Amino acid sequence: MTMANRRIQLYDTTLRDGAQTAGIHFSAEDKKRIAHQLAEFGIDWIEGGWPGASPTDNQFFDLMRNRTWSHSHLVAFGSTARPNKPIHEDKGLHALINSGVDAVCIFGKSWDLHVTTGLGITLEENLHLVQASIALLKQSMPTVMFDAEHFFDGYAANPEYAMKVLAAAVAGGADTLILCDTNGGSLPNQISALVEKVVQQYPHITIGIHAHNDSEMAVANSITAVCSGASHIQGTINGIGERCGNANLISVIPTLYLKLTMDCGVEEKQLKQLKSLSSFVNEMANRLPWQHQPFVGQNAFAHKGGIHVSAIRKESRLYEHIHPACVGNEQRVLVSNQAGRSNILAKLKQLDPDSDITVDAPIMTEFVQRIKDMESKGYAFEGADASFRLLLHKALGKFKRHFKLVSFRVLDEKRGHFEVPESEATVQVRVNGELLHTAALGNGPVNAMDKALRAALSGVYPNLESMRLTDFKVRVLSTKEATEAAVRVLIESSDGIHKWSTVGVSEDVLEATYHALNDAIEYKLLIDQTPADHSL
Repeated sequence: MTMANRRIQLYDTTLRDGAQTAGIHFSAEDKKRIAHQLAEFGIDWIEGGWPGASPTDNQFFDLMRNRTWSHSHLVAFGSTARPNKPIHEDKGLHALINSGVDAVCIFGKSWDLHVTTGLGITLEENLHLVQASIALLKQSMPTVMFDAEHFFDGYAANPEYAMKVLAAAVAGGADTLILCDTNGGSLPNQISALVEKVVQQYPHITIGIHAHNDSEMAVANSITAVCSGASHIQGTINGIGERCGNANLISVIPTLYLKLTMDCGVEEKQLKQLKSLSSFVNEMANRLPWQHQPFVGQNAFAHKGGIHVSAIRKESRLYEHIHPACVGNEQRVLVSNQAGRSNILAKLKQLDPDSDITVDAPIMTEFVQRIKDMESKGYAFEGADASFRLLLHKALGKFKRHFKLVSFRVLDEKRGHFEVPESEATVQVRVNGELLHTAALGNGPVNAMDKALRAALSGVYPNLESMRLTDFKVRVLSTKEATEAAVRVLIESSDGIHKWSTVGVSEDVLEATYHALNDAIEYKLLIDQTPADHSL
């Protein structure tokens, strides 16, 4: 079978291997929601966890008994039977059989060091455990997969024994042999040579790869394994997993589909959901997305240098390896002190596609210079697109100020060494000639100012009630002036549908905060008036 027409199976272990990531905890309901999202996307095999390992996993498998998936298969994970006890009485194997799944995947030791030192049994006893455990499972389960744990390290140490472990699994009736780079230390050339050998020895059995990322090679090793004959890839969404993580299916899938043109059960329509799938799992894991993540990161198709932007305006392929929309992403043009007229013009075209302003127009020269002057004072617009768009509106004469600040005062009082400080902000603004005066208490001076400013305006602009500050960063711009140094405040805001970022700079942190908050509110009011204009 040629590489082009070979069907590659996708096996997701986010709910088990991914859940072992430091700092991540999935509830049973979280796991259920993720599993259904994976099934909707079209993942072939969805590993739910280890029955009997925890109450959460037990609850999850109970919740999944009434699933109605049309394509995906639920898998339970476990190990070979415990040594020194009758295999037919092993509680772990029976928990797998009774879990209500479509398939099981068990791991066994393929490195002699793990057998003799880890398990403390003989090499022959381990071979018996592998074969007999799989044989017992095959009596009740239609599909049994075998994870040859530490296979690549085991083969390097004792090639004859590592291959005997695979033979024992086949003798027991295993449908799939997964070669595991458990320590994540193998290199693509080592993966390739060994996968080719195993594929040649077992041409009628599905051969898979399970790669960890300890050497930053998990995706490369997985793709190499496929190019060497494997037809089953195990990984996780966003590459989460123990230690440095697992092979990232968010990178594996588009590489298979777009670059190798291989059938992995994913069609063009599904591929466009890749970014949203990545975001969903990040939300469930309570993780901030990696902005530079290949394919789906916010900056995966972001362009900052003027020469690059000038080029992509003519042909995006000059600096983009795929079209961003293929994976549900979008192109971004950043503005910084490295930017030129092409960056500004590209942003302008996003804002006003019908604009007839050219790159040589005087307004472009003036605006580029204004941006560079502001950045010399500490502003940074590459992380504050909303502030930049407001500036562009002003330069084009299209900006309408919705309110004018008259004054603000912030009091921060702390009584006693161990007492919690109290913050109060008082704000006066003028809207349509009317003076509005409001005070608010907050969890710190920034929160108090945010609440007071929106409270003053929400009577006139009730849509501000949905707006929330979701992130706040302060950067000291120079350490030489110590506490007199200017600071840059970056704020991320959301209304539950859109997110946008704004920036303010001042020697006074509260004034810098006010400028960023002012832009955040003005931008919210702008996009509500022109809802099509919010793609940052």
